[in-house]
Amino acid sequence: MLKKIKKKVNIGILGGTFDPAHKGHLEISKQAKKKYKLKYIIWAITKKNPFKNESKTNLDSRIKFAKKVIGTNKFIKVKFYEKKIKSNKTINLINYIKKQNKLLNIYFIMGADNIINFNKWHKWKQISKNCNILVFDRHGYKAKALKTNTFKKLIKNNLEFIKFKKINISSSKLRKI
Repeated sequence: MLKKIKKKVNIGILGGTFDPAHKGHLEISKQAKKKYKLKYIIWAITKKNPFKNESKTNLDSRIKFAKKVIGTNKFIKVKFYEKKIKSNKTINLINYIKKQNKLLNIYFIMGADNIINFNKWHKWKQISKNCNILVFDRHGYKAKALKTNTFKKLIKNNLEFIKFKKINISSSKLRKI
């Protein structure tokens, strides 16, 4: 359960399988916290991404490793909400967190590769209405994302591409090691 707050607070949510969590996740979290004055960021770990193959690493191991990756960065909270909210849908997580405290201003953090297929997400338009979306470029995906109909239909004042020093790493590459 999130602590009750009494004034408007910016928080971030970075969702995914975190298979495995890595320094790229940590770096975009640090950048988002700094640039948007986020009080904390939730790494919302999902049991299974509906657009990917099932993870070979069990959920508990991924949660433990994510906690190890964040180290002393206590502004990051590693959480698994799916049992509590009975869903793995992003919109349901955002609605659940907003219901916990109406004063939260949510920034949903994602990689540019996710914008390309964002229109396939459950209630994707509602996600863009209910929170700010911060998009971090991933090795050339920004150009592709900007050309998609999905991007053109999103509420632009709720979406921002973030420039940052990219880290050449991905969970899929790490799994191959």
